[in-house]
Amino acid sequence: MSNESTAANNRSKPGQLQQDSVPVKSVAAINKEKEETNLQVSNPSTFGVEGKGLLYHHGRGAQFNTKNRFLKNESTREHIEGIDDWEEGNIPTQYIEQQSKTIVNKIESKDVGMSYSMNPYAGCEHGCIYCYARNVHEYWGYSAGLDFEQKIIIKKNAPQLLRKFLMHPKWDATPIMLSGNTDCYQPAEQKFRLTRGLLEVCNEFNQPVGILTKNSWILKDKDVLQDMAKKGIVSAMVSITSFNEDLRRIMEPRTTTAKQKLKVINELSSAGVRMGVMMGPMIPGLNEHEMHRIMKAAADNGATFTAYTFIRLNGAIKLLFHDWLFKNFPNHADKVWHLIEQSHDGQVNDTRFGVRMRGEGHIAQMVAQQYKKYGKLYNMNAEEWSLNTNIFKRPGEQGKLF
Repeated sequence: MSNESTAANNRSKPGQLQQDSVPVKSVAAINKEKEETNLQVSNPSTFGVEGKGLLYHHGRGAQFNTKNRFLKNESTREHIEGIDDWEEGNIPTQYIEQQSKTIVNKIESKDVGMSYSMNPYAGCEHGCIYCYARNVHEYWGYSAGLDFEQKIIIKKNAPQLLRKFLMHPKWDATPIMLSGNTDCYQPAEQKFRLTRGLLEVCNEFNQPVGILTKNSWILKDKDVLQDMAKKGIVSAMVSITSFNEDLRRIMEPRTTTAKQKLKVINELSSAGVRMGVMMGPMIPGLNEHEMHRIMKAAADNGATFTAYTFIRLNGAIKLLFHDWLFKNFPNHADKVWHLIEQSHDGQVNDTRFGVRMRGEGHIAQMVAQQYKKYGKLYNMNAEEWSLNTNIFKRPGEQGKLF
């Protein structure tokens, strides 16, 4: 169910290559062209057919609700050219509070880099158009589109569930990732403070934890993070994808600015917290040329380790990203779309372990080479460091060695 205009539908379809597909070009050549055109972002106030369009939802990444693949009976709006009166306002974010049964999830994926994760919120108001977690929202009965950004599930008993989990006698203090799926410092945290509660439990048990966020609200927890850092049981990464504010505002509409993210790295690293930078995803033709600048700026502000991912558009994200791309970059969209296809064997999605997060082909290799080169230049990932799992203790017990 895509609400794309007829003009967009006449372009290349998601997951298909046109006969006149653009040839593979070097990253340097693409960057030169991009600088010449200055990546002009259009002003998509309305879209549609012959005036029968819908308003662009500023402050949201997705512009419509994709079909939920798990729902057999679902009311949808399709074929907007046949509707005389289509108005769909920008619905305020809804917080759906619930009592969950579990909070810690075992990760089976071999290429994610973590064994366990916990997410106090499902759905994410940040609205990043490329977010892989969108597809997970369908399991909750919602759409991966606007629902993912507007209907946030609040796991009210998350800290209590974590405490119960850590009390299990067989738990061995394996590090747990906060924000393995959605951002634990998204706007909902300002009201519910569940992430704060989870950190306080981890600090009490000396449970090691890693954090990934795009939000400066993490600074509100500097006191507990600093205490955990002294014990070596916390590290954090800040995600930076672009210094182009015009791009960030439409691609990650409710995240904080790159300037603020650098402030987070600087302030927390100065407080003794081991800080890193995540560059993901790298999107050829949009932001991959910024890898050097991001790594340098992060290193200058105290980051000592880094990671990156290459764009992949699985499930409903393919439709959402295609719609977003052609609405915001009508003169540049075809090139970007085909560059993504060329990096995933003619597709935009990929499920192969070891390949899906890095891509393949000429462009993906160039990005990987940049990452290796600049990582070495700025001394990223040089130290041998791991979270401390040796001081874990349950209340009333002495620390145990594992």
